[in-house]
Amino acid sequence: MRELDVARITEAVKDLSIRTNIYLPDDVKEALRSSLEKEESPLGKEILQVILDNHDIAESERMPICQDTGVAIIFLEVGQEVHLTGGSLEDAVNEGVRQGYKEGHLRKSMVADPVLKRKNTGDNTPAIIYTRIVPGDKVKIVFAPKGGGAENMSEVRMMTAADGIEGVKDFVVDRVSRSGGNPCPPIVVGIGLGGSFERCAMLAKEALMRTIGEPNPDPDFAEVEKELLRRINNLGIGPQGLGGRTTALAVHIKTVPCHIASMPVAVNIQCHVSRHGETII
Repeated sequence: MRELDVARITEAVKDLSIRTNIYLPDDVKEALRSSLEKEESPLGKEILQVILDNHDIAESERMPICQDTGVAIIFLEVGQEVHLTGGSLEDAVNEGVRQGYKEGHLRKSMVADPVLKRKNTGDNTPAIIYTRIVPGDKVKIVFAPKGGGAENMSEVRMMTAADGIEGVKDFVVDRVSRSGGNPCPPIVVGIGLGGSFERCAMLAKEALMRTIGEPNPDPDFAEVEKELLRRINNLGIGPQGLGGRTTALAVHIKTVPCHIASMPVAVNIQCHVSRHGETII
């Protein structure tokens, strides 16, 4: 049994909260560069270039890529051979968020009461934490700041087997079409299929973590992703919703088994600032 002080988790979360808000993953930058070369709209090309320039400035000046530094979404994989010491795991994660958002001068966006008082918590906590127990003696932390504009354009629909894959595809394209420029395209579209009402939503968010350009492990769903990306980019929404061929950079599908009577489907949209990072302790 390996002992691990939760203070190390706090430090890792603090570092990730700052780093992911400043440095965009290489796969996202490469997808944006590729889209710039292919974009047919002059205005669309100009916007994509501005987006890329903004990323360069963020890196050189060590400033947030976007003013919306998001809700802290954290996926934890905790090895079953790890004995955590020194305090609560959840408290340690939230302390990392608290320190990172303060030291990184990142916008605090969390309100304690979602409906009535809407008072800001002042430190971007609590984080949204998903924890899995896995084999081994390591702790893997994936940190994904999620902006409100794109998150607001997400949706769950409880479909049935009779809707079929065509029904799923139509739902996804319609969801993106209704979103227009609100999620700050070009977007990444995460799709969760199967499980239950809440599980498909988590799958959709997990799908956003996949490296852009990495094919779906299931060849049939890989073809569905290609078709959806083509249909979405034919909508003409374009960069920042001002027209063009680059509405989405990628479509990622993740599936799990489900009940015979249902077919849960979730769409989770991420803006062009598709931020995420990970570390293993």
